Amino acid sequence: MAALAGVALARAAGVGPRDQALAAAGAAALSALAILGAAHRRAAEGARLRLIAETCAGVEVALAPDGRLQWISPAVESLTGYSPANCYGAPDLIALLVEPLDQDYARTLGRQALRGEAGEAELRARHRDGESLWVLCRWRPVCDASGAVIMFRLSISSAQARKSAELTLLETVAALRRAQGLSEHYLARSRDEQQRLRALLDVIDLGILFVDADRRVRYTNPALERIWSFSDGRDGLLGMRDERLLARAVSQLVAPEAYRRHVAETRGQRGRSAPFEMAFLNGRKVREVSTMVTASGGSRSLGRLWVFEDVTEQRKAAEALVRLAERDPLTNLYNRRRFQDSLGAALAGAQRGQSRIGLIMFDLDGFKPINDRLGHQAGDKVLVSVARAIRRVVRRNEQLFRVGGDEFAILVAEADETALQELAQRVVTEVGGIEMEGAKISASVGYASYPDDADSENALVAAADSAMYRAKSAGKNCWQTCAARKPDDA
Repeated sequence: MAALAGVALARAAGVGPRDQALAAAGAAALSALAILGAAHRRAAEGARLRLIAETCAGVEVALAPDGRLQWISPAVESLTGYSPANCYGAPDLIALLVEPLDQDYARTLGRQALRGEAGEAELRARHRDGESLWVLCRWRPVCDASGAVIMFRLSISSAQARKSAELTLLETVAALRRAQGLSEHYLARSRDEQQRLRALLDVIDLGILFVDADRRVRYTNPALERIWSFSDGRDGLLGMRDERLLARAVSQLVAPEAYRRHVAETRGQRGRSAPFEMAFLNGRKVREVSTMVTASGGSRSLGRLWVFEDVTEQRKAAEALVRLAERDPLTNLYNRRRFQDSLGAALAGAQRGQSRIGLIMFDLDGFKPINDRLGHQAGDKVLVSVARAIRRVVRRNEQLFRVGGDEFAILVAEADETALQELAQRVVTEVGGIEMEGAKISASVGYASYPDDADSENALVAAADSAMYRAKSAGKNCWQTCAARKPDDA
């Protein structure tokens, strides 16, 4: 067309045939250049679009109207481990790339897409190495100018990071539910995370107090008000200065100034504080720990969170366990286990301080006939009576133990010879003075001391035992010292 137009113009201008041919050739060349330029631009534009599609982080897929795979971006290999060639050669793309549990779901979504419906969904893809990963799929039909569907575009991106975060959050919430006994029904109904956490803090037995960076109370829960006997209610405490709240709290404590110092030292700490236990005037024990709450990035403090736990019953239970472990249940005297611990500690202290300790051992004369003739209940009464009588004669630096059936021990710190003799005589007198219907008991007492008679725990016990059996041999109802002692030491 351009060449014909050139000839017509040449003729109209009176140009000869040769010149007319040249004009036609030039016009044709210009037309060809224009066509080539347009084709080049379209090719360049197509190359750019293909480059964009091939370098997308997600996977781009083009499907024919009947669902056949037409094109898939190279990103499929980094997401699933399968190359585009693997995908083109697969007889069933869903069976290749989708987890078996989600394949029926994926086919249902495919049928919806072939009906011309756009949409998105999450499902589990299968990596070539066997691992499962969550992906987000978005699809829509692509139509030509007449509205006919020419292909379907499918975009696939990884949703694994978000799914992992969601699963972690769900596991955390489940752990809190188990720990605090929250019902599954309540958690299922709760849609707002803030309300859920608020409800959780309201039902736990830990007292929660949050004080902001301006040192004003911003949150309390009912357990805090119960622990500290605050009757203002939540609204009455909000906005209160922390010093005013502290003044009301310490008035209930046995050692208020110690807690004031602890609070002053803790306020400036960025990490978690060491646990601090306080005793209340009414006998309760409360354990406190706190931590600074920082803004995202950890550079700015939002305030401090204080947690209080009433440990009164725990401490009582612990003390009861200690009593069971260290006390004789019949006489409530220290038992053999506590005797061994106390003897070792006393001997170590005496060795460090170069001091003396004494050990008195005694058992009951005539106790076995009481058990045999009157029964074990009568024997138990004798042991209780002996424990009660000897408690009256031991002093502050002396410890009384029941180390066997009818065998007792007294550990004496800073003991001298005269004090040990006097204590041994008091034991003989007290036991001999116990009156029982139809029975009579007495005590055979022996004593030894460190370092005069022994230089170790076992040796000291053996020396005191030897002295006790000397007393039995001497006629019972008396006391004797260690046989190894020189005559002029007695």
